[in-house]
Amino acid sequence: MTKRILIAGLGLIGGSLALNLKENTDHRLIGYDVNQKSLNYAIQKQIVDEISTDFNQVVTTVDICILAAPVSKTIDLLEQIKQLRFEKPILITDVSSVKSNVMQTAESIEVGEVTFVGGHPMAGSHKQGIEVAKAHLFENAIYILTPTEKADQAAISTLTDLLAHTKAKFLTLDAQEHDEMTSVISHFPHLIASSLVQQAKTWQKKHDKIPRLAVGGFRDITRIASSDPSMWQDIFFQNKKVLAQLLEDWINEMKNLKGLLETNDKVSIYHYLAEAREYRDGLDRTKKGAIPSFYDLFVDIFDQPGAILKVIGLLADEEISIKNIEILEIREGITGVLRISFVSKDDQLASHRLLIKNGYETMIEE
Repeated sequence: MTKRILIAGLGLIGGSLALNLKENTDHRLIGYDVNQKSLNYAIQKQIVDEISTDFNQVVTTVDICILAAPVSKTIDLLEQIKQLRFEKPILITDVSSVKSNVMQTAESIEVGEVTFVGGHPMAGSHKQGIEVAKAHLFENAIYILTPTEKADQAAISTLTDLLAHTKAKFLTLDAQEHDEMTSVISHFPHLIASSLVQQAKTWQKKHDKIPRLAVGGFRDITRIASSDPSMWQDIFFQNKKVLAQLLEDWINEMKNLKGLLETNDKVSIYHYLAEAREYRDGLDRTKKGAIPSFYDLFVDIFDQPGAILKVIGLLADEEISIKNIEILEIREGITGVLRISFVSKDDQLASHRLLIKNGYETMIEE
């Protein structure tokens, strides 16, 4: 049955959900946003069927509402919902990356027609806005659900059925579990990435050539520091209690490391690094974590037009499927490195043999 679905917030996440629903269902989609430019883009590109600038009016007319606004704005919208009168049942969800404050507000809604199931699709990009939305953004991503006490299994099933075409993997947690775990693997790394950039900026006063050297590991580990600062400011303060504890843990960890260096404890440093490598590698190699298990091949290429195309063309001619490709290092006029990822060991080895046969230098990551 065709439903009326409101997407409240037409940024990257809301726009991507709208695109996915548009491509895979016949539901009627209504877009709400405070940004008229986003509304105009959504209707012009036919991402939604209708647009509205009056949340209180439109939310009472729909069957399902997806709150895809920043965390603090989502809480504001839930407060508005508490004051409204609904003539028919409505299922409401959100996409907030911090859940405790959202769920506390949702649990306080006493409107009988309203059922709330919290949600958090753990996917995104350092780019923001509906212009970079993608229908496949959530494929194979973890999509966490945090139902209210009022929400029954039927409501949860309605939501997961609606979002089935995203091909996300659903996981149910309570709000505290969610906030603690996402802080460790998402929120806190953003703080650390930004602090590393700030440290480089400070040291640049002494060494002005630092920007020319900021490649490789520094580039990779600080990429997420390019994310929208207003969004992350909101996330940090909505989850400040957990982040404050993680910062305290981190400070103690750094003090311990500093002590190992100052006492020249090479054995302990080695074990520290080895344990970290073992745990990190285990997140994909043992398939216990969300990091995909791929088989990587490193290929040296020369900086010239069509160099990458030649490598990919050779693999395509042999019908070898590539899962991912990344330029690890390429500098003008010299050899660079491609990292090509494959789903199977057989594809990795076949590609290794093929490229060596064609004159390339390759290395397999064991």
